[in-house]
Amino acid sequence: MALVSMTEMLKKAKNEGYAVGQFNINNLEFTQAILEAAEEEKSPVILGVSEGAGKYMGGFKAVVPMVKGLMESYGTTVPVAIHLDHGSSFDKCREAVEAGFTSVMIDASSKPLEENISITSEVVEFAHKHGVSVEAELGVVGGQEDDVVADGVIYADPKECEELVSKTDIDCLAPALGSVHGPYRGEPNLGFKEMEEISKQSDLPLVLHGGTGIPTKDIQRAVSLGTAKINVNTENQISATKAIREVLNNDPDVYDPRKYLGPAREAIKETVKGKMREFGSSGKA
Repeated sequence: MALVSMTEMLKKAKNEGYAVGQFNINNLEFTQAILEAAEEEKSPVILGVSEGAGKYMGGFKAVVPMVKGLMESYGTTVPVAIHLDHGSSFDKCREAVEAGFTSVMIDASSKPLEENISITSEVVEFAHKHGVSVEAELGVVGGQEDDVVADGVIYADPKECEELVSKTDIDCLAPALGSVHGPYRGEPNLGFKEMEEISKQSDLPLVLHGGTGIPTKDIQRAVSLGTAKINVNTENQISATKAIREVLNNDPDVYDPRKYLGPAREAIKETVKGKMREFGSSGKA
């Protein structure tokens, strides 16, 4: 199956009451694990690529052929989107689209609302011409994403969300409502009241960033309030690193990377499959 945009998979998810996982890819093994998990679970999936991870893997033009090659080798039949996570500018979004990404996120949430609307509108106009879906963000998600560090959390304003949606024609919205990138310190405190208000006024699929460490009951409630995309990266990184440490601690003479990256890949795969079942996307492809 060819790569697809997020638009139809997220509409379907919202209408049927489940969420599609965005699982970030950081190298070959992450990509293999996530594609294998999606096929085995018969789940749609979104491969997230941050600017930092894209650079690490050799650039956007290297990432897309890797994904396509694996999908062809594996005979992938489920819907797969490749999505720029936290695109920092119009130019970065354009670069991703031109490289073959099927979805982009423009994150102008640190800008004043009018500037966010202006930049997002420019990205939407360009992306939609190429059949590429667009995600935008309002508010501040705490924690660290690549080199971007946010101290604390700023909840998205429902009225600003309504204005952003009405003026930009985006395909999904990521309102910051208490989630963080990276591990949580203490219990997550998600703004469900605001989530419900934002969902009702826009009828767009909502996106929850920082999906690692959020209790299942909160995930289920977020999905019931219109969240149709949930991002996970840290949990996969932790499970992969744990597997690598176990191999190297048990046998310090190991030097073949396949001997420790193989178990890391399996750990990621099992983590992703668990998330797909939790999000309700298993069997929905």
